[in-house]
Amino acid sequence: MARRDVWDTGGVNSSSEPEQSRATAPDDDALTSTDGPEAPAAVTRPLRPRRIGLVAVLALVIIVLDQVTKLLVVAHLDPDAPPKRILGGLVYLSLFRNAGAAFSTATGVTWILALVAIGVVVVIIRMASKLRSTAWAIALGLVLGGAVGNLIDRIFRSPGILRGHVVDFISLFEPDGRHFAVFNIADSGITLGAVALVLTAIFGIDMDGYRTKDKKTEADRG
Repeated sequence: MARRDVWDTGGVNSSSEPEQSRATAPDDDALTSTDGPEAPAAVTRPLRPRRIGLVAVLALVIIVLDQVTKLLVVAHLDPDAPPKRILGGLVYLSLFRNAGAAFSTATGVTWILALVAIGVVVVIIRMASKLRSTAWAIALGLVLGGAVGNLIDRIFRSPGILRGHVVDFISLFEPDGRHFAVFNIADSGITLGAVALVLTAIFGIDMDGYRTKDKKTEADRG
């Protein structure tokens, strides 16, 4: 009887060992898993507000200034009269009709310039809806205002639609563009906007308002 009890006890113990082993054994999926350590979460930045309003305001300011000054120049300056000297000779005002691009370049292809201006306006308007950068908004607002200002002249001034001559009247340092090309407010907006765009590229500012360099640094640290 004693030997049978020992045998029975051993049988029970021997049958429970596999169950205990199975209960404590690691999961097969854990053994076969090849996943490495969990990848760090991507660095997320809060979205900045859209800057389409800033683009629109700057563009509107340039357009209004440009058109008002052109109306005054056409009404009060005689193209055959001597230039008006102001600011101690820093600026001379005289009326010019420009068939070319900004600063009297590319004359003779007025209608092509008008179509290019229309294309620029469309592209900027589409970009403006996605802008979250103040620097980009200032740059594109200035360019947009200048492009629209001169485009108004191309469309509505003589000799005809898409062939109209742009009114230029500002000459720096010397009259009649002897030192620097005669230009207008719209030309100034285009030039300042282009300079601003170059600066955004130099400083690596993206359209979302953050610097590319800073985003890469944070991604590397993450």
